[in-house]
Amino acid sequence: MTNQVPKVSFAVIGGSGLYSMPGLTDISEHAITTPFGDPSDVVVIGTLNNTRVAFLPRHGRGHRLTPSEVPYRANIAALKTLGVTHIVSVSACGSLQADLKPRDIVVPDQLLDFTKGLRKASFFGEGIVGHVSFANPFSSALSKALVRALLSSGGATHDGGTFITIEGPRFSSKAESNLFRAWGCDIVGMTCSPEAMLAREAEIDFAVMAHVTDYDCWHDEEEPVTVQMVVERLHANLAVAQKCIAEIAPMIATLPHESAGASQFAVMTAATAIPAFARDRLSCIMGAYLT
Repeated sequence: MTNQVPKVSFAVIGGSGLYSMPGLTDISEHAITTPFGDPSDVVVIGTLNNTRVAFLPRHGRGHRLTPSEVPYRANIAALKTLGVTHIVSVSACGSLQADLKPRDIVVPDQLLDFTKGLRKASFFGEGIVGHVSFANPFSSALSKALVRALLSSGGATHDGGTFITIEGPRFSSKAESNLFRAWGCDIVGMTCSPEAMLAREAEIDFAVMAHVTDYDCWHDEEEPVTVQMVVERLHANLAVAQKCIAEIAPMIATLPHESAGASQFAVMTAATAIPAFARDRLSCIMGAYLT
C-alpha cells in the first residue's frame, strides 16, 4: 500500500469483484484521508484497457457498512483528491416495473431521494451555504456511454428510468413498494443518494449501472426480495459488469465534463463571512471558488 496519491480521471464505486477483474494490471492501493473522514476502504488503482481506473468498495471489503453508515462525503472527497472527473456507480436494485426483469441493467436518468436524513447529503453547512442545480442528477454523456458499453458487453440494458433511494437496511414493505410504483418510480435501491448529490457538488460526472436483482415485494407472482436473491443475481451479472467497465474506461477521455463549474456560483455565503475551518474543509472540493 502507498500513500503517494496518483492522478486518475475515472472511478468505479461498487463491490470488490469489480477490481479483481481479468485484465486489470499495475495495481496499487492508496489510503486517503479527507477533511470528511476516511473513505469506506483503500482506493484500488489499476490499468484497464490502457486506462488508469480507481475502484472504491462502497461498503468496505467484506461488506461491513450498512447503506446509512457508508461515509459518502469521504468517498467522494477521496476520489476528488485523485483528480476524478467521472464516476460509474455500480449497485443492486429492485424492479418496480414488470418489464424490468431480474438480471436486467438500468441506467437511470432521474432520482428520487426517500432517505430519512441520517446521511450527510452535502459538503455545505457548518459555516458555508451553497446550492447546486440538480434538475438532471446524472451525466447525460456518461450515461449514454455506459449504455453503449453495456449493450456491447451483452447486458439486457434499459436507457433511462427513475431511481428511488430508500434508507435501508431493511427492504420495503408492500405498501411502500406500491407507493413507489404509484409515484412512477422504476427501480429502488439504498445508495444512490447521496452519492449523486455529492458528486454534483464536487463537479464529478456521475452515472449508475443498476443491476436488477428482484421485484422488491410488489409483484404478487414473485417472491419478495431476499439477501440470497440479491447476491446470486449480482454474482451472475458480474462478468457483464466487468466487461462493461473495461469497455467504457477508454471512452472517458473523449467525454465532456458536464459537471465542471457546477459549484462555481453555488456559494451564497459572503467570502468574508466564511470561517477559516469551513474554507479549509472545502478546499479539496471547491478551493478555487473560495479564494
